[in-house]
Amino acid sequence: MREWAARQCAKRLSPRSCLRYLHRLGFVWKRPKRLLLKADAAKRTAFVQVYRALLADATARGARIFFADEAHFRADGDLRGLWVRRGTAALVPSTSPGRGAKASYYGAVCLETGEVCAVQLEGTSTAKTSVAFLRALREEFPGELIVIWDNGPAHRGPALREYLQTPDLHLRLIALPAYSPDYNPAEELWKWIREDVTANTCFGTVAKVAAAVWDFLLGLNDRLDDVQQRCRNELQTAAFPATSHHPKRRARRLEQRRERIAKATLAM
Repeated sequence: MREWAARQCAKRLSPRSCLRYLHRLGFVWKRPKRLLLKADAAKRTAFVQVYRALLADATARGARIFFADEAHFRADGDLRGLWVRRGTAALVPSTSPGRGAKASYYGAVCLETGEVCAVQLEGTSTAKTSVAFLRALREEFPGELIVIWDNGPAHRGPALREYLQTPDLHLRLIALPAYSPDYNPAEELWKWIREDVTANTCFGTVAKVAAAVWDFLLGLNDRLDDVQQRCRNELQTAAFPATSHHPKRRARRLEQRRERIAKATLAM
């Protein structure tokens, strides 16, 4: 801004003056969001219609829709910024873990119920590890499932095609439009963890960061409403801009979930 003022107006402004002018003009400091220049606007708009119809059909049939994704949490922490006294250095204790020291997860979230399924990933995600995750999801949630995720290499391939031929699988995979992470509510789940668990913290070892992330994920079983509110994103806003989750329906879903847990406990 100082350079622009010098070139355009032949005025020399101090940094503090620049800040004052920005505030007067209504500007605020924000963490930037990525503008997805490679995303196809027409395909994204078309997918909103597809999702709206898919949700209506799934509701009529009693199917669950899960949005899935993978994420990595590094042992050396995620520096988000610190408040410190003026003149004091912003320091975060670190044991200097290697860049490869990270805990990786598959995760899926159902916005209609607030349910979350997560599986720790060992190594690199591939079609085979994706099949293993889908098997875990299939075992935990009976009935028809629809999984929406991106079209990354790990989400396609011979292993997945073979798995989808399993008789009576009742599992359907839907690919998001390219370059559309803002349409995946699972991304909001990872963002939540980075804000509440890993921000400004150096865990030092993979085991410690994995334990902290896993404790948070387990705690979501008692926070279904929070999951629904936190993970609603651009796709749901575009598809249903004037609607929200009805409290009576949400209460009924919570009651149904408690009943399922009680039955499973008795069966054990």
